[in-house]
Amino acid sequence: MIGAFLIGIITGEDGLKEIAPLLITPFKGVLCPLLLDMGFIAGRGLRKGRGVLDAGAIAFGIVMPMIGAIFGLGAAVLLVLALSSALLLMVLSASTSYIAVPATMRIALPEANPSVYLTLSLGVTFPFNLIIGIPLYLALAAIVIGG
Repeated sequence: MIGAFLIGIITGEDGLKEIAPLLITPFKGVLCPLLLDMGFIAGRGLRKGRGVLDAGAIAFGIVMPMIGAIFGLGAAVLLVLALSSALLLMVLSASTSYIAVPATMRIALPEANPSVYLTLSLGVTFPFNLIIGIPLYLALAAIVIGG
């Protein structure tokens, strides 16, 4: 990741234009089937996982992002970020990495129940962050950072 940042800094916008047809353009075509598959698994999980997804699991899917957002806010304060950048860091810290973590879980822990982690990620945490989390994080960041 750090190497990619360094290459981006060195090559700049001109370098991105040269590799865009290889990396940027196909991204949507690759991302769509992955998201569709994850949506199918999460949907089946909502139907089948009624006993697995109890109130405690759902509470975790709501409380953990808020804890992550608070850590993100702390990092933003330490880095002396502007309000908009602090909000972005909070949202990223609050997310469950909706794409990377489920794919990693599939590989790292194949015995884990995808109905649990995908359904919590896509069916609980993602909507929570969109509807309640982002406005809440913005209000909190405005109080702490000002703006």
